[in-house]
This record gives sequence, C-alpha cells and structure tokens, in this order.
Amino acid sequence: MRFSEAVKLRNVWVAYSGSDRPAMRNINLTVPLGKLLLITGPNGAGKTTLIETCLGLLKPYRGSAYLFGVDTRSWRIRYARRMCGFVPQDFMKPPFEAYTVRHVIRLGFAPYKSIFESLTEDEDKRIRWVSELLEIEDLLDRPIGTLSGGQQQRAVIARALVRKPKALFLDEPFSSLDKEGRRLVSSVVRDYVNTENASVVIVSHDVNPIIDYADIVVKMENGRIVSGEDYA
Repeated sequence: MRFSEAVKLRNVWVAYSGSDRPAMRNINLTVPLGKLLLITGPNGAGKTTLIETCLGLLKPYRGSAYLFGVDTRSWRIRYARRMCGFVPQDFMKPPFEAYTVRHVIRLGFAPYKSIFESLTEDEDKRIRWVSELLEIEDLLDRPIGTLSGGQQQRAVIARALVRKPKALFLDEPFSSLDKEGRRLVSSVVRDYVNTENASVVIVSHDVNPIIDYADIVVKMENGRIVSGEDYA
C-alpha cells in the first residue's frame, strides 16, 4: 500500500479523560512523507498532545485524525502504529535498571517478535547499524541505568529507529543531549528522512538544534496551531 502522507488531521478537538476543557482545538495538519516537521511553542501549548493524537494514543471527540490512512478511532490503528517509531519525553531509567543498551534497542522489534526469540541476521545488523549511527556502539553491553541522560536518550532514539519506521515521532529529543549530541541527532534524523522517504515529527521548545533541518515548522499556543497550519 502506498501513501503520500503519514498524518492528516481535520478540524480535530481533543480533551483528556475527566477534563471538561479541550487540550487542543480545531487542529488542521498534514504531514507528508519525506518531510521533517518541527512542532514548537511554550510549555502547555499542546505539543505533546498533538503527537499523541497523531499516533492515535488520544482520540478526537470532534473532527478526524488519520495515520497512514487509518482513522485513529478504528481498531486497525494498532497496525498503522507499527509503521511508526516513538520516543516520549519520559525516557530515563533508574540506576538499578539491568537491561543493556542492546536489549533496549532490541525492544524496537517488539511489535513483531518476543524478547525471547532469537534475532535474525538482518535484525542483528540493524542493531549494529543504528548504534553506530548514534555513536553508542561501545555501550551496547552496558546496563542502561548506568549511563548518562544523554547516552540513554541516544539509546531510546536508536530503539525507535531500528525497525526503520515510515514515521518517527520524537518528543523533546534534545533535552539531555550536549551540543555535539544535538548536532548528531539532528543530522541523523535529517538523513533518515532523505534516505528512507520517511516522515519525522519533532516536538522541541528549543528550536536551535533542528530549525535548519526542518521542512515544516508548526507553532502552537494554548492548544491551537498559530502558524504552519494545514501544510500540504
């Protein structure tokens, strides 16, 4: 099946469970394949809500939301979501977490296989490929809980990339990275868009690391898109 866009939102209103006020109002947005979209705005603007709506984790109570042509309110959304990678804001693991970086990256294959199944040769190659891409190949056998915040952040980005998703959603992916790490991740995701004709959607209040790489910039305030609306 061929697609020209990863996400399409039309007149979308979203509220969190138990709330009587919308978290997002009248959102119109198209995310084409082969584009890097940056979502920015102040805290509480609705940036994370927008990503969660794109993925179908939140359902609109008004309007329509589609992920790879699938209505996010349909049971089939779980299959569309398999074509996506997602890195949430809350990624840090405690010091006693025993999973190695290799195990964490391997979890990127979870929609397709059990943690107890052996890796195929191709899957093993992909782990090596993505770890080298993000310069964490020397950390593969280290427990993730012993790593710095920036190293952990690279590992979870590697987990999201390892199965080569057609759409990648990153929520504040620069929060724990130093200047060099921000440059590296920005370059990696830009190259990924170009080589895989994939969509990448990045939420970041700090636009400096990624602004020069973005094709589309969407600014949000108070649950609304105030610029960049309905890009197509």
